[in-house]
Amino acid sequence: MTRRKAVIIPSVLLSLSALTVATPAMGATTHGSPVPTPKVSVSWQRGESVVAGIDRSSHTLRTTNPTGSLRDLDALGRMLKGAEVVGLGEATHGSRDFFRMKHRVFRYLVEEKGFRTFSLELPWSSGVRIDEYVVQGKGNLNDIAREEFQGAYRIWNNQDYIDLITWMRDYNLHHPGDPVRFMGDDMGYAGPELYARVINYVSLKYPQLLQKVTQLYRGLAPTTDAATFSEEYVKLPLAERQQRAERTREVYDLLRAQRPGPGDKQEHLWMTQHALAIHQMARGFAFDLNDEDQIAQIMKLRDQVMAENVEWWRRHTGNKILLSAHNTHVSYDSFDTRYPKTQGSFLRDALGSRYASIGFTFYKGSFKAFGTDDNVIRTYHVDAAKPNSNEQILDQARREDYILDMRTAPEPVRKWLDKERATWNIGAGWPDPVEYTTALGKAHDILIHLHNIQATTYLGAS
Repeated sequence: MTRRKAVIIPSVLLSLSALTVATPAMGATTHGSPVPTPKVSVSWQRGESVVAGIDRSSHTLRTTNPTGSLRDLDALGRMLKGAEVVGLGEATHGSRDFFRMKHRVFRYLVEEKGFRTFSLELPWSSGVRIDEYVVQGKGNLNDIAREEFQGAYRIWNNQDYIDLITWMRDYNLHHPGDPVRFMGDDMGYAGPELYARVINYVSLKYPQLLQKVTQLYRGLAPTTDAATFSEEYVKLPLAERQQRAERTREVYDLLRAQRPGPGDKQEHLWMTQHALAIHQMARGFAFDLNDEDQIAQIMKLRDQVMAENVEWWRRHTGNKILLSAHNTHVSYDSFDTRYPKTQGSFLRDALGSRYASIGFTFYKGSFKAFGTDDNVIRTYHVDAAKPNSNEQILDQARREDYILDMRTAPEPVRKWLDKERATWNIGAGWPDPVEYTTALGKAHDILIHLHNIQATTYLGAS
């Protein structure tokens, strides 16, 4: 494996852009195909009508600050009627305005629409620890963030997410009988406490299986920090990684085959899901990371797993969920052929109109990202959006920041939204040699456009 791939592969499990920087540089792509340079023709009479249509049908967004009045989000609430899972994207993985807006939208959905879970593209085991903090007050948030927001996930160790989780804990202190919850839906890591929970459960409920399960899990639980574990895991021989996945699958199958005793159904359900999360991690790394086709299979599996974990949580908790991820994950339409099917597409298959996708766009601004040559987190800045890109036209509207229901926009706007154009699609790694395109109206239901964004305050080590 080359140095470039060795640096980026741990971030493959965080975003599309982290993957693409590990591949040969290419020009603009339309789902993997070259894009011709946009031409400013059609006299922009149509463009003027598009902008006028956006002006007529969009709703002013007054702030991204999560505190204070939420009245300007009432329009968004009407757009989300009937939704039980709302996917809220981000056009970068490191801008405070996206994170603060997620906090703000979650607060609105909790207070006005009965939502109770915030889901993040974070490992299941990390989500379990944060959930126990927000519900029970277990542990210290700064310690949890330092220990769980590591490796590819360290971008989440920022002030904005700390503020959100702190708000969730405070909400629960005031509403102990109706708590909000936190879940991680991703498969990039499984912490040692997850293995311990499964083994302890087996020892209490199915002691006849203890020796078998202990043997299958022997040597698999992390003994280092999360970042070191992930870096070392991908260096293991492919055959060993595949054999580990077989062992974790066998534990999951053993638990799933057991019949819980009276009163044990819920505990058995959760422990079986914990065993599945362990297997999801092992299965995700049981691919050949030097094979582009295999990497595409990883990306499809990852989005399928994230969707299935969210749907499992919805079914078994009864909670309505705000799902936080990159635009690419919450969308219906992949931005790239190397990303075969998205989490949003899987959720639409499962839930139909009970899933709604909200995408973010922005005109210019700054963000934190991994350097694609050295994996160091730093602040980057992009200037005004390119001519004839989605963002350049969207930003011509008279409102700087606004919410647009693309399903009910005027016909000229819908037609414009259904055509692919260059778009900002900044993931974990930067710079990214790929210029992405998307048809926004096919990717999401609702759009939140921001004129200018600022980088988040990163709290971890570079």
